[in-house]
Amino acid sequence: MPEGKPSRKRPGTGTGRAKPDRLEAVRVQILEAALPNVAFDGWTPRLLADAAEAAGISHGEMRLAFPGGVLDLADFFLADGDRRMEEALARDDIGALKIRERITLAVRTRIEVDLHQREAVRRAVTLFALPTSGTRGPHALYRTVDAIWRAVGDTSADFNFYTKRATLAGVFSAVSFYWFSDDSENYARTWAFLDRRIEDVMRFERAKAGVKNIAAKLPDPVALLGRLRYGRG
Repeated sequence: MPEGKPSRKRPGTGTGRAKPDRLEAVRVQILEAALPNVAFDGWTPRLLADAAEAAGISHGEMRLAFPGGVLDLADFFLADGDRRMEEALARDDIGALKIRERITLAVRTRIEVDLHQREAVRRAVTLFALPTSGTRGPHALYRTVDAIWRAVGDTSADFNFYTKRATLAGVFSAVSFYWFSDDSENYARTWAFLDRRIEDVMRFERAKAGVKNIAAKLPDPVALLGRLRYGRG
């Protein structure tokens, strides 16, 4: 499991008139300056402006780095958590684990990389739930569950690609909201809640597989209708 405070430094991926690596460095500096105050101030335009000033970043560079304002800053924070989760999982040998164990570990790791920033995560989720945030909330959630599935080695490209992510989105959201209010030692109740939600998913998958097996033994309904229509059989 990841321990301590993972580094937020990473290669540049920004866009704009300034050099991408410079913009990425600006984003990281502003985020690091903002995080100590998020729990008190929330994700607000004032927080963004004050963080840029504290980091010695000009207003122009701040606007280039976060053209969407504080929504971009909060989104950058959540995306950075996804990246740190991927790095933590890459350091673990998860190849020998069962898929259930991999998913449980990945969800827990995604939460653990922000254990020291729980209030910042909660406030970001709350911000993205507002109508003024548009589709940022669903996009951020999809990015997280997609990162989790890819980190555990999922290579599906069929309909399962979407069903897996939709199912995990429900699990991850439920576990995150449980974690926000969990006051148990070392979040023991959150991890137990996670185990139960994963068990629910696995039970559903087993039931779904059973239905598929039964369906495979039944006549093809399309072919059957065709025989009835044209009098063949």
